[in-house]
Amino acid sequence: MNRRTFLTSTALAITVMAAGPALADPLADAKAMVAKYASKVDKWDGPTTGPKAAKGKSIVIVAADMKNGGILGVTNGIQEAASAIGWKITVLDSGGSIGGRTAAFGQAMALKPDGIIINGFDAVEQKPAMEAAKAAKIPMVSWHAAPAIGPVPDVGVFANVTTDAMEVSRVAADYAFVDAGGKPGVVIFTDSTYAIAIAKADRMKAEIEKLGGTVLEYVDTPIAETSQRMPQLTTTLLQKYGAKWTHSLAINDIYFDFMGPALASAGIDGDGKPKSIAAGDGSESAYQRIRAKQYQSVTVAEPLNLQGWQLVDELNRAFAGENWSGYVSPLHVVTAENVEFDGGPKNTFDPDNGYRDAYKKIWGK
Repeated sequence: MNRRTFLTSTALAITVMAAGPALADPLADAKAMVAKYASKVDKWDGPTTGPKAAKGKSIVIVAADMKNGGILGVTNGIQEAASAIGWKITVLDSGGSIGGRTAAFGQAMALKPDGIIINGFDAVEQKPAMEAAKAAKIPMVSWHAAPAIGPVPDVGVFANVTTDAMEVSRVAADYAFVDAGGKPGVVIFTDSTYAIAIAKADRMKAEIEKLGGTVLEYVDTPIAETSQRMPQLTTTLLQKYGAKWTHSLAINDIYFDFMGPALASAGIDGDGKPKSIAAGDGSESAYQRIRAKQYQSVTVAEPLNLQGWQLVDELNRAFAGENWSGYVSPLHVVTAENVEFDGGPKNTFDPDNGYRDAYKKIWGK
């Protein structure tokens, strides 16, 4: 499915959702959804069988931007898993630009790796390079390269690893609705460079409006330019909306890395409004802000380290000529109240469900 087709189908789906039957008790339903995902994740529900470890593989990670906490967390997980399975890893940092990603992909191809991991950028953007890798029969897996979970055959991706992005977006919006007592005034931040970012933002908008809240503004600003844009943008939005702006919803944590100083300059306390809620990824800086109650209330975290292990496992399945595992990793609503479990002391959502031992057992390690 190309990006235009995806966006069209997403728009239709969101229209249907928004036009669906009214909820009997939207606040109670939203509270139940938040509670479901704020609980501990202590049981392994992933694969228990699969191929033994392929030996001596050389893998290249093409990373969108290693300054992004989600991408860094996944990379760390890949490196940890690669050490366990016995593979060599080379990391190429694209520096947050399309040109950088094109250059990095070319460098990856020149290294003639056994496999490639696309980390954090839209597969459609680099389709020519990915088609070249596909033609060279180099197996590829990805993190957040497409809205779909699992295979993306048109660009040669054996498995795209992510949580259910639409569920992440829904529960982020639900939290804002609950926290505002059913009357949120929301600003949504996204980046139209990425199809998945648009889909997540649209899902949050649809959920807020379905529940009866207000979306004040839908802001399209590049992830790669958040450090330059967010301080002034925050000030402008405060001047425009004042107290009407109760919550910020963003497609990941990086937007909130640069909002705090502007909010503080406006005399807003760290736990004051507008409160910040990220629909992914669960970065270290987000955990620190949530724990300190400093300009972020929630991240709907992904298990970044676990997803790194899954990427290695999926690539091992590709080497063996098997199907992808079918595993969809869990999500977790992280708040100041539950920040200390499931990896929280290390500032990450790292489920205490034994996934490392599960994967090692599959690989025969």
